[in-house]
Amino acid sequence: MADPQGPRPRRKGLSYKARRRWSLVILLIGLPAYIVVAVSVVNMLDRPSFLVELLIYVGLGVLWALPFRFVFRGVGQPDPDAKGDGRG
Repeated sequence: MADPQGPRPRRKGLSYKARRRWSLVILLIGLPAYIVVAVSVVNMLDRPSFLVELLIYVGLGVLWALPFRFVFRGVGQPDPDAKGDGRG
């Protein structure tokens, strides 16, 4: 049966499955590596006060995710390209 809205236009960028795979790679390999680098950089500094150190870690904790927003967007949702299986 043909789609009543016509064929879906091809989207640019990564497919849903590719984004899911890349998000796992980023979380399982990239994030631990980033944590090691962030802790190493902070340890190179003279020990700052607790609040300054906390702000550095919070800032770095947010900063790592900004370049990967497009990868993580919608990964927790059902696959938009999957056909329904008839279960209501």
